[in-house]
Amino acid sequence: MADQFNSWGRIDRHRRQTTDLDEFVRYAGPEGGFLPFGNGRSYGDSCHNDEGRLIPMRPHARIRSFDPETGILEADAGVTLEAILDHVIPHGYFLEVTPGTAQATLGGAVANDVHGKNHHRRGSFGHSVLSFDLIRSDREPLVCSPTENADFFAATIGGMGLTGAIRRIRLKLMRVGSPDVEQVARRFDNIDSYFDAIDTIDRNHEYSVAWIDQLATGRSTGRGVLMAGDHATEGRRVKPSRRRFSIPFSPPVNLLNRLTLSAFNALYYGRAPKRETRGLVGWRSYFHPLDAIGHWNRLYGPKGLFQHQSVFPAENARQTALRLMECSREHGHASFLTVLKRFGGLPQPGLLSFARPGFTLTLDFANRGEETLRMLDALDEIVLEAGGALNPYKDARMSPAMFSASFPGWRTLEAFRDPRLVSDFWRRTALRLPAQSNDPSPRIGGNDNANPSQIGTADNLKQMHAPN
Repeated sequence: MADQFNSWGRIDRHRRQTTDLDEFVRYAGPEGGFLPFGNGRSYGDSCHNDEGRLIPMRPHARIRSFDPETGILEADAGVTLEAILDHVIPHGYFLEVTPGTAQATLGGAVANDVHGKNHHRRGSFGHSVLSFDLIRSDREPLVCSPTENADFFAATIGGMGLTGAIRRIRLKLMRVGSPDVEQVARRFDNIDSYFDAIDTIDRNHEYSVAWIDQLATGRSTGRGVLMAGDHATEGRRVKPSRRRFSIPFSPPVNLLNRLTLSAFNALYYGRAPKRETRGLVGWRSYFHPLDAIGHWNRLYGPKGLFQHQSVFPAENARQTALRLMECSREHGHASFLTVLKRFGGLPQPGLLSFARPGFTLTLDFANRGEETLRMLDALDEIVLEAGGALNPYKDARMSPAMFSASFPGWRTLEAFRDPRLVSDFWRRTALRLPAQSNDPSPRIGGNDNANPSQIGTADNLKQMHAPN
């Protein structure tokens, strides 16, 4: 299928060449000729290699073992998170960290070091990884863990598939009374109301996330709905439902325009409870609501969508979030889904892990060509001025300078990159930057990924990833 190996943003859609994992190992081809490909849930070009061939990992999708006593699971990289949850929920377990879609593969979750709604409690996905097998073209397969090949372990978590093909992964799961969530929800009048409440919310709950009405202005600027929660006690379950529908084709125009979004936002905000309400919510609805709509990305029309996800320090988070939303409105762009979350202070498990202390704002925009690119560049400037960073796993257009400022330790990952692996993202950012840095200026965001102490010694890595 022509669309089978496109990214979720659908910006650059065409047929791509593929090969199998065995050929990657034995083929004496040019450098940068390959790249592992999971399930295509990355939004940009970090999962593309248009000058080479993709290695589909979905055929490698076995759950090898699961121990209900310890909560340790071993599975192939091509297994989806949904398949893992279906397997472990009957035993009273859940993923420690689950992103906004369960359709991502296990290998993709590691390679992108994904985060969820509980980063303030449990960090990113890499914190739950115990070990993995890494296949490289230039040496024998490696077993990587916090105590064995720890340098490759840290480089591969968040390494975007560039250090080798992850073949098999061991991770720890958490025991829960119920997979479903006792949700605490209420709306807030503006961005100040959110920040006034979030410290208490995060202190008292495992999960929290806020939907923001990006189009609201005046005294209502930044209004939204805060949804916190914890896993329900044993026996508390919502009747399972897998009712889904799918968008059968991409409409000729973007259906998620300013007019439709204004109406939707007003309705969604208006229906949210004014005061704090509690209720039991099914885990699929709470963690992966958009998974119920197959191919929802087609609603953005034939040109696709850009997702802009940034992280910025807590001390200027109110102003930065407001500036980002105001800037996008001033450029005439409406964000279909605007999400605000807190990131906690756990050490990053990977050299290029995105999540770091502060707040993260996610904005989704229909692609309108050059005017959208200009708006995104303006958003980048705001993020840099705030001392923040941009998520490379979801990017399709950031500049090399923006990438370097966001991840000053990128050269360390380049040193660990398998010579036969490269992505379109890496080619247009890292490989256009000087191989040596002569810049003595302070690092952007105060988080030098190149410093091994930020990742930790073997001892504290071992402690970070120890089973519960």
